[in-house]
Amino acid sequence: MELKLKDLRYLVAVADNRHFGRAAARCFVSQPTLSAQLKKLEQALGVQLIERAPNNVSLTAAGEEIVARARRILEASDEVVTLARSQRDPLAGKLRVALLPTIGPYLLPRVAPAIRKSLPRLQLRLYEYQTAPMLEKLHGGELDVGILALPVELAGLETRELYREPFMVALPERHRLAAHDTVRVADLKGETLLLLEDGHCLRDQALEVCSHVGVRDSQDFRATSLETLRQMVATGAGVTLLPELAGRGAYRNARGVVLRPFAKPAPQRQIGAVWRKSTARRAAIDALAKLIAEHAL
Repeated sequence: MELKLKDLRYLVAVADNRHFGRAAARCFVSQPTLSAQLKKLEQALGVQLIERAPNNVSLTAAGEEIVARARRILEASDEVVTLARSQRDPLAGKLRVALLPTIGPYLLPRVAPAIRKSLPRLQLRLYEYQTAPMLEKLHGGELDVGILALPVELAGLETRELYREPFMVALPERHRLAAHDTVRVADLKGETLLLLEDGHCLRDQALEVCSHVGVRDSQDFRATSLETLRQMVATGAGVTLLPELAGRGAYRNARGVVLRPFAKPAPQRQIGAVWRKSTARRAAIDALAKLIAEHAL
C-alpha cells in the first residue's frame, strides 16, 4: 500500500488533540472527511489505531508507535520542502521562533527594528514557551529555533550563545537596600524572595544565586510573569531578581519598585539560540542569531 502524508498528518493531529473536531480544524478539513480517511488508513494497515468512545478519543498501542514514526516522516517531509525553498532564498520565508516568557517581551523591542531592516524577506512566526515544551517542539519539528537560557540538554540539537545578561535586585522603594548603589548577594540574607511558578528556569536560577545566603522562599506566592513579580515587590511582599533587560526601557521606572545592580562580579544568565542539527534553515538562524547578539544589550 502507499502511505499518504495527508493521512499521517490527520493521525498526528488526532494524537495531539484527542478530539476529531479540533484535529479536523487544525488540518482545514471537515470532521467527516478526517474520520473517513483515518478509517481507510486503519483498514489499509489492517490494525486499529484509534479507540473511539463518546467522550474520549485515545490511541491504541499500535497507534502510539505509528504516530511516533509518523512525526519523524512528516518532519523529514517538511525539511525537504524547507530546504528547497531556502536554496532559492535562504533569508526569506517563514522562520518559527520561540522565546521564553522571561526573554520575549524585553528582547524583542530591542532587536525587532534591526531584524526588519536587515532581514526584510524573513517572516518571523513568534511563540512563547517555557523551556521543556520549547525543546519538545524543537525536537518535533514544530519550531525552527528557540531563544532560551543555557545550558540545556542538547541531544540532536545545536546551540550558540547570544549574550550574557546580569541579574538585578528589585526592591520595594522604602527597602533598607534601596539607598545602596549596588547590592551584594550576601545583603539579601534573611529577605523573602518572590519567585516565578515551577517550570520557569528563571526560578531555578534565582534560587541558585541566593542559595548560600539564607533567603526565605515565599511559599504562599508563585508568579506567572515577571510583571506580576514586580507588582508584588511594589506591595512590600518581598524582593526578587530580574534579568537586566526587564529593568530597561518602559519597565525601568515601575511605581513602588527600585532596581539595583549587583556588585561585581554580578550573577548572570547565559542566553542562547537552539536548533535541530538537521535544520534546513541554518543560514536564516545564523543571520537572526547574529543580529540578536549585536543588539540585545
